[in-house]
Amino acid sequence: MVEINERAGSAHVAHVLLVAPACDGNDVGESWLAYQWAHLLSQRFHVTLLSTYKKGHVPPSQQLPAVRVVEWAEPPLVHRAERLNSLLQPAYAPFYSRARRYVRKRLAAGDRFDVAHQVTPVAMRYPSPVVGLGIPQVVGPVGGSLESPPAFAREEVVRWYQRLRKLDRLRLKYDPLLRATFESADCVVGIAPYVREVLGDLRLRRFEILREVALHAVRPPIDRSGRSGPVRLLHVGRLVRTKGARDVIRAMAALRDLPVVLDVVGDGNDRQACADLVRELGLADRVTLHGAVPRAEVDRFYERADVFVFPSYREPGGAVALEAMAHGLPLVVCDRGGPGANVTDACAVRLPAESPDQLARDVAAAVRRLVTDPDLRLRMGAAAREHAAAAHLWDTRVDQMVALYEQVAASRPSTAARATG
Repeated sequence: MVEINERAGSAHVAHVLLVAPACDGNDVGESWLAYQWAHLLSQRFHVTLLSTYKKGHVPPSQQLPAVRVVEWAEPPLVHRAERLNSLLQPAYAPFYSRARRYVRKRLAAGDRFDVAHQVTPVAMRYPSPVVGLGIPQVVGPVGGSLESPPAFAREEVVRWYQRLRKLDRLRLKYDPLLRATFESADCVVGIAPYVREVLGDLRLRRFEILREVALHAVRPPIDRSGRSGPVRLLHVGRLVRTKGARDVIRAMAALRDLPVVLDVVGDGNDRQACADLVRELGLADRVTLHGAVPRAEVDRFYERADVFVFPSYREPGGAVALEAMAHGLPLVVCDRGGPGANVTDACAVRLPAESPDQLARDVAAAVRRLVTDPDLRLRMGAAAREHAAAAHLWDTRVDQMVALYEQVAASRPSTAARATG
C-alpha cells in the first residue's frame, strides 16, 4: 500500500467533475455515499456532478445547491426490484452514454475540468464515461468481487442474478472498456488491500487504499464500567448468510456457562434460518432476532451493547463496524475484506474464515475472552473509539482525497486547465 501524502502538491485543482449515477442524501448505500462526497467536496471546489434521480425522490440538484448538477431521470421500472437493481444497475448503460456525450460536448465548448472522479458504482464492473477524454481521473473507492470461502457456499441462498457476480473477474480480464477504465485512470482507489489482488494483471498507473465509508463524528464516551447483568453481544446488518449471524448463534451454544446474551438487528432472507437455528440449539432465552428497526433505535442497541460481533466473511466495506467503533465497542470480525482492514488489534479480534465450524469455535473463544475479562473489554472499546476518531471521519477521508487530486492534477498539468462557466 502506498501512503497518500496529504501535504504533497500545490493548488492545482479548482473544478472537479464528479461521476455518480445515483446520488441521494435521503437514500441509503451508494446513493448516500455519493451525496456525502458531493456535499463535502463542494465546500472546497467547484463541483460538477453527473447523476440520475429516482421517481418520487428529491433530485440531487435540489439537495446540493452549491453543486452544478447535470441529472437525468432514471429509466422507468428499473426500481421495481431493488436488490436486482443494486447488483446489475440496468440504468447504468443509458447513464454512461448521456454522461459521455455531455462531457465531450462541454470539452468541445472550451470547458476544462482539473480532475474527474468516479465515486460510484463501488463494484468493479462498470466502465467510466470519462475514459480517454484527456481529464486526469480518479476511480473509486471501488470494491466488491470478494468471494465466499468454499466451505460456506453450501449454506448460502444464491439467486440467479447473484450468480452473475462470477462474470466480474472474466470481464476484468477481457472487457476492453472495463480494462481501459482502470488502466487509463491516473489513480485507482480500492476500499481494502484485497482489491489490488482482484484487479490482478491490470497495468495500473497508481493504486491507493481508502475506505468508502466514514463517520461524521464519534459518539460521546459511554461508561460501561459499572454495568450489571449479562454481557450483551450485538450483531447489526442485513440478515443474509454472508454476514455471519449464524456463526455467532452457533458460538452462543458453546457459551452456555457464561452470562451472555445476543441481540441480532436487521432483516433479510437468512432470518428464518437463524430463527430455526436458535430453536434447534435451545437459545431462545439468550438470542433475540429483532428484525429491522428505525435508525434511532439501532443507535440505542449500540449504546446498550458491550461487544460487537460481526464475523461477515464476504464484506468488502462494513459500515456497521465503523458505527460500533464510534460507540466505543470492542469488535470480533473476520480478517478479510473491509472489517478486518478497518480495525486494529488494539480494538478488535480478527478471525480467519475457513469453515462454519471453525468460525463458530473461534467466535466463541473470542467472546469468552472478552466476557471473562471486563478490563480488556473496556480497553478495547476505548481503543476502538480512538481509532474511529483518528482514521475514519469524513473530514479525514476528504483530506486524503483532496491530496490525491492535487497529485493527480500536478502529474498532467497540460490537460488540467481550469474549467470555465
